[in-house]
Amino acid sequence: MDVPVKELAKLRAVAEGTSKGKNPSIEGSLDSLLQTLYQVKDKMETEPVTEDTVALIAQTVEAKKKEIDEKQKEIYNAIVRLGKTLDKTFTQPLPSYDPLFVADDAKASLDAIVAVHFLRTGQFSTAEMFIQESGVTIDAEIRSKFEELHRILTALRMQDIGPALEWCSKNRQFLQSKSSPLEFYLHRSQYIRLLLACKPPDYQPALFYANTVLRNFYTEHTAEFRRLLACVMYLPKQKLEYSPYADLASSTVHTDLESLFATEYCASLGMSHQVPLRVVGDIGAGGALARIEKARTVMKEKKSEWSQSDELPIEITLAPENRYHSIFACPVSKEQSTEQNPPMMMVCGHVITKDSLQKLSKNNGRVKCPYCPAESVQTSALRIYF
Repeated sequence: MDVPVKELAKLRAVAEGTSKGKNPSIEGSLDSLLQTLYQVKDKMETEPVTEDTVALIAQTVEAKKKEIDEKQKEIYNAIVRLGKTLDKTFTQPLPSYDPLFVADDAKASLDAIVAVHFLRTGQFSTAEMFIQESGVTIDAEIRSKFEELHRILTALRMQDIGPALEWCSKNRQFLQSKSSPLEFYLHRSQYIRLLLACKPPDYQPALFYANTVLRNFYTEHTAEFRRLLACVMYLPKQKLEYSPYADLASSTVHTDLESLFATEYCASLGMSHQVPLRVVGDIGAGGALARIEKARTVMKEKKSEWSQSDELPIEITLAPENRYHSIFACPVSKEQSTEQNPPMMMVCGHVITKDSLQKLSKNNGRVKCPYCPAESVQTSALRIYF
């Protein structure tokens, strides 16, 4: 897939005029032509029209037309190269399936999913156009929620934590129920910015912020609070980058806030932090569809059927963030866990299934871990949820 992606990137660069080609984008040529015409128009309002002026207009129009024609040729050639690359990459024809969205309810549900996808990814103008053309109804509150999300994310990108802190204040009970560190990390980001902006040896603005704001989080984040104060000894930034606190000088301290905030915001709406359509596209384009279709073809040739409706006949390798239903196999019994035989974590941190835990338990209820010398009581084991 790397080669088609590269060709697609080249096509986009050619169309946007950011490639190494000699011609600007079509939009740039048209804007330049309009600017020239406006300038000539302003000049004609104050001065009489001359043959040189008319000749200049004709030359400009002809030059821009030539630029646009050549740019269209570049785009066409890039499209042809992309098509040839796709043909070489995907040698087998696409599989044909019966229409999946035939019923009106199914079509309406699909339209709603697409519309929410546009809203969730911040493509509001596209979403509005799609909603108008499809006629799908999206709750106004959902629209406002996603608009608020992207307004706050844009502010975070501009190093403004104010809107995010305001949201945290309104949803503090929800964040506390999840033990979320979001609010503390927002203040940590602000503290580090103040610290790096200070001129040594005067760090009073940052230390004052730590004393008045960060101190409120000392109980929950004691170790990190101490690190934030101790890193002052390694300032300025050039020394901090080679100190035990180098991670505090990294830009990820600030940029990671966007993904963390989006996760918590979507969780407050009862949604996953991942965009569903993007997940489907990533998994399908990542090779899952090709492997499933190959297995389907092989099984058809062998005239065999897969009887398990809730399982696939082959293993599909997924990225860790797309593994939603992990399977635990007990290291003692070698059996997979079930609802009746769930995984249990002992005090030492090792995990075995409930049946194995009961079999290892002695008459007094004590259990000797099969992987370390630790002993614990059977009742102290906690069930693990994947």
